[in-house]
Amino acid sequence: MKSENIKIALVGNPNAGKSTLFNALTGLRQKTGNFPGVTVEKKSGTFSLKGTQGEKSREVTLVDLPGTYSIYPKSKDETVVMDILANPKHPDFPAAIIVVADASNLMRNLLLFTEINDLGIPAVLALNMLDVASSMNLTVNAVQLAMQLNVPVVRINARTGEGMANLQDAVRQVIDQTDKHPLPCFYETTHAERGLIEEVKHEHGLDNDYLALQYVCQHDNFSFVPVAQRVKLDGLIEKHQFDENAFLANETIQRYKKIKPIVEKAVKAEGISEQPYWTRKLDAILLHPFWGYVTFLLVLMVVFQAIFAWASYPMDMIDAGTAATIEWVKGVLPEGILNDLITDGILAGIGGIIIFIPQIAILFGLVSILEESGYMARVMVIMDKLMRKFGLNGRSVVPLISGVACAVPAIMTTRSISSRYERLLTIMVTPLMSCSARLPIFAILIALVVPDEKVLGFFNLQGLVLLGLYLLGLVGALLSAWLLSLFLERKEPGYFMLEMPSYKLPRWGHVGFTMLESVKSFVFQAGKVIMAISIILWVLASYGPGDKMENAEAQVTEQMKAQPQEEIDAAVASVRLENSYAGSFGRFIEPAIKPLGYDWKMGIALLASFAAREVFVGTMATIYSISGDSEDVLTVKERLLQEKNPDTGGPMYTPAVCYSLLVFYVFAMMCMSTIAVVYRETHGWKWPMIQLAYLTVLAYVSALAVYQLMS
Repeated sequence: MKSENIKIALVGNPNAGKSTLFNALTGLRQKTGNFPGVTVEKKSGTFSLKGTQGEKSREVTLVDLPGTYSIYPKSKDETVVMDILANPKHPDFPAAIIVVADASNLMRNLLLFTEINDLGIPAVLALNMLDVASSMNLTVNAVQLAMQLNVPVVRINARTGEGMANLQDAVRQVIDQTDKHPLPCFYETTHAERGLIEEVKHEHGLDNDYLALQYVCQHDNFSFVPVAQRVKLDGLIEKHQFDENAFLANETIQRYKKIKPIVEKAVKAEGISEQPYWTRKLDAILLHPFWGYVTFLLVLMVVFQAIFAWASYPMDMIDAGTAATIEWVKGVLPEGILNDLITDGILAGIGGIIIFIPQIAILFGLVSILEESGYMARVMVIMDKLMRKFGLNGRSVVPLISGVACAVPAIMTTRSISSRYERLLTIMVTPLMSCSARLPIFAILIALVVPDEKVLGFFNLQGLVLLGLYLLGLVGALLSAWLLSLFLERKEPGYFMLEMPSYKLPRWGHVGFTMLESVKSFVFQAGKVIMAISIILWVLASYGPGDKMENAEAQVTEQMKAQPQEEIDAAVASVRLENSYAGSFGRFIEPAIKPLGYDWKMGIALLASFAAREVFVGTMATIYSISGDSEDVLTVKERLLQEKNPDTGGPMYTPAVCYSLLVFYVFAMMCMSTIAVVYRETHGWKWPMIQLAYLTVLAYVSALAVYQLMS
């Protein structure tokens, strides 16, 4: 065995503490990618395995395999486990396996361990959550368990790091073992299966009976088995009249018959074994048909208030810092194309990336706290019934609610959804939740057409309209999910299975690590695409065909030479934009947006706001030659009120136009950051383009209907 390329796989049930152990062993020395040949996310990291008696430490690569209750997969992610463990030629095939088991539910966790054992791969059993077992009056004897299982059994606490040294000793023991004799199998093959097993072993060069049975049962899931060999296996199944369902039922029954006496000897119960006292008391409230929803709404209020309140300060600092940096660079570098590219293109693009960092970090930190405490599992349970009516499940709740702050981190949180079908469905509709970037647009357009007055003497009418826009986005998301579920093919059964963890105090180091990883993932993955599009948009707005921009600038300068320089500069900026490639595009798309009540100027704003929706206000200010602070809502409002429709001579921003724009921005996916993160999460351009197309059509048709009905 090559010591420099030792690979250890980490396997365990969901909520057994596998990811926490992975973080405890690898620390910051980990990376995220994809398993070869599939789009399932792969987490791997390294740690030093200390030597004995003066031996050098060895670098070990730890691969965190998807959580599963059994080696028989129930979702696409779970197929990765056996696709690796059944194929010694796979680059991630391990020299040994660490099976993480929840000591408070050992009977169920040992089912997976016995399956791994029968595959013949050296294993170590890591007993985690012993504190939870103790709170349930359960005592687990690790020595007794090791004697019965014939493998090293180590007591650990992944949250505190207790037992890590002993675990490393056990890992070193199994990978250095020279006399690796096969362990007794927990599943005993029947006489009827022997003929089939021998033929499969001969055909594929196998020496393990249980692995041969996995070829029989799971060959359609094995990416390394050619189609021709799959056909042969189907022929063998028919020849030997192998009944897979009967085999699986018999295997499970046989395993639990052997596991039960092992657990009875190793686990002692003192008194009544039940969930901890506070877990039972809190669940009585948090899972209540009424109070559960009330508590959830209160938690949401606290979470989003924290996101908006806490993120605003660092975001303002980042915004001001970016502006100051751009201003400083403009002053240091000589004027010219290079100056404009660096300041208005690259630095502005970087600012558009890093300004999201506070929201992403805070949101993921709070979600991590809710998950670590065990509360998020309760939310998923109470919301599952409602979500299923629209093709989603309980895990879709978190991304949809997070989308009110920002769709970028919200889509990233869909990783907790195990079903690829339901995860994709959630990703496809999350952008319909009105994010904070829409607020500047909503604020100015509502101020134009909705009077600032009270309803019933208490409610502000403008506030009610704003609430209505958010509710419209929610309704749109749920209905879109239902419609998309009719067309998206479900390749796996839809079910919601979740183990209810006990309540725990958050592990703050893990929370901080989650925040760091989410920020790194966004900046270094989605940020690349954002930067590229920012530069493209800068080029389109800064240059024009031929010498149109220069001629227009000279003409405006001549006409306004008697005016103050500030007004001349604003007018020049406006006319240069009008004659740029972006302006030409605005003129080009004007016939398409005319039925919505929009002119070419709004067309430019629609194009510019593709970088980020909030750019709409600044773009309109530039187009209308507003001097001073272009982000001042009152100034923009006054100028928009004065804008005339050249065809009618009346106001350009009528109620029909404003409501049409409002509805358009509720549904439109005008955000390159969201497209970039969808590209990353779906590992390709197919779904981002489909999403962009259907949301654009939905926005256009809805805005058209509103304008035509109100005109």
